[in-house]
Amino acid sequence: MASLTGKVAWVTGAGSGIGQAAAIALAAEGATIVLTGRRKEPLQETAATIEKAGGKAHIKPGDLMKAAAVTKIAREIETEHGRCDILVNNAGLNILERSWAKLTPEGAEQVIDGNLSSAFYCTTAVLPMMRKQQDGVLIHTSSMAGRNPSLLSGPAYSAAKHGVVAMSHTINQEECVNGIRSCALLPGEVATPILDKRPVPITPDERKRMAQSEDVGDLIRYIACLPPHITINEVWITPTWNRGYVANLRRSNT
Repeated sequence: MASLTGKVAWVTGAGSGIGQAAAIALAAEGATIVLTGRRKEPLQETAATIEKAGGKAHIKPGDLMKAAAVTKIAREIETEHGRCDILVNNAGLNILERSWAKLTPEGAEQVIDGNLSSAFYCTTAVLPMMRKQQDGVLIHTSSMAGRNPSLLSGPAYSAAKHGVVAMSHTINQEECVNGIRSCALLPGEVATPILDKRPVPITPDERKRMAQSEDVGDLIRYIACLPPHITINEVWITPTWNRGYVANLRRSNT
């Protein structure tokens, strides 16, 4: 029997990139997957891949930057499945005009709501179900920018991802007595569609050297499959050819 048979996993940002890879990996372990994102068509593609492999997937489109939309989806999950065992808080975004010289209040709001507020809304929505079960795993896609502020990622993104890390650790501090485990997942550069929002384009060769969505999806699967007495509080996953490290080496050698 697969490790997650009988479990229900809610994966946000599931239409592409890390979310899609995580959903496919969790389904391969037997979990029933609830897929959420703003656009229905990419979610249908993820669901088709899961179902073709014999898995179970349910589509729940929604704008996770709206608290009411999150509450509605969580209630539907509880009504239809009776439980939520795993939350993969992966929805996120960035903008092109991200530097302080170009950042607007509207841009900051979009980035903070898309990366931090949405994660809070989803977390508060599933915790009551997990408390009833006295069991649950939350995995939040932060970023290396959530530990090391980055002008490359921009101040709003860095601040939001720092908030995700803090949020995750406070869940463990308060909910450990309820059998609930939370992990802050900090990827370095991953070859996902969010790179298309970089002010400086990324070349195909550079993308090949980066971590791939499937690498991170497999790590999420591993975390979700751990026994209930174990928590991975925080984990980094980065490409071996780390462009930041390489740039520093080149500067130090000149």
